[in-house]
Amino acid sequence: MMAPTGRGVRTPGACLSPPEGRPPARRRPGNGGTRVAACRTLRPTRSAAPLSILGCVLLLAAAAPAAVTEEASLAARRAAMVRTQIAQRGVADPAVLKAMGAVQRHRFVPAGQLGDAYDDRPLPIGYGQTISQPYIVAAMTESIRPRPGHRVLEIGTGSGYQAAVLAEIVAQVFTVEIIPELGKTAQERLRNLGYRNAAVRVADGHDGWPDEAPFDAIVVTAAAEYIPPPLIAQLREGGRMIIPVGAPFFTQMLTLVEKRGGQTTTRQLMPVRFVPFRRAP
Repeated sequence: MMAPTGRGVRTPGACLSPPEGRPPARRRPGNGGTRVAACRTLRPTRSAAPLSILGCVLLLAAAAPAAVTEEASLAARRAAMVRTQIAQRGVADPAVLKAMGAVQRHRFVPAGQLGDAYDDRPLPIGYGQTISQPYIVAAMTESIRPRPGHRVLEIGTGSGYQAAVLAEIVAQVFTVEIIPELGKTAQERLRNLGYRNAAVRVADGHDGWPDEAPFDAIVVTAAAEYIPPPLIAQLREGGRMIIPVGAPFFTQMLTLVEKRGGQTTTRQLMPVRFVPFRRAP
C-alpha cells in the first residue's frame, strides 16, 4: 500500500547512502569505531507516471482486438456483398469481382452511414449526390471491359468510390467532379487510401478532360439527356462508354456506347435511376 504523498516512511534497518551533497556518517569516539548508520526517512516512490503508462498500454491492448474484430466484420460484409449482390446477379469478370472485394466501401460513405455501407442500395453523400448501389458500380465497370493498361475517364467523381474500383484494375483513372467540395474530399480520400493512379479535376464533366484524351473507356455516373459530343470525341477507337441517358428524376436507360471504324453505336442495357448531369452555370 502506498504511503500518503508528502509523508516519509521509516523502514527498520534500511540504511541508505548519504544523499548527494551530505557528508557520510561519522564514527563516535570511544565506542571502538562503531559506525553510526545514516538512516534517512524514505520518500515515497513516484509511481504515478509508470502506472499511467501501464494504464495506456492496457487500454490499447484492450482496444486492439476490438478494432481487429470490427475490420473483420466489415471484410465479411464486403465479401457477402460481392457474393450475393454482384456475382449472383450475373457480374462475372474476375478482375471486377476482385476490385469490388478490395475497395473498402465504408471509407467512401459519411460517418453516419457507416453501418449501411454494404447495403444493396445507393447512399446520400451530401450536395444532392449519392454513392451508387454496389451492383450498379460493378455492372458499369464490367460493361467497359477494363484492362490493366487502360486509361479511363470518369465523369462524376462523387465520393471517389467508382474511381477507386477502376483504379484497382486499370493503369490510370481521370475523374471529373463539378462540385468543388466533393472533388477536394474525393481527391484527399483517394490519395490517403493509396490510389496514386487516380487524378481528380474539378470542372464541367460535359467537356471531359481534353488534355488527357483519348481514353480507352469512359464511365459517366450522372444521367444526361443526351450523350455529350466531347465525350464521344475523346473516346479512343475501339473504346467503350457507359452512361445513363434520360430525363432527370425519371427512370433512365443505362446505355453502352462503342466506337468502331469511326462510327458510334449505342445499346441499352437496363433501366436505372441516377442523379442529374450537372453543368457549370
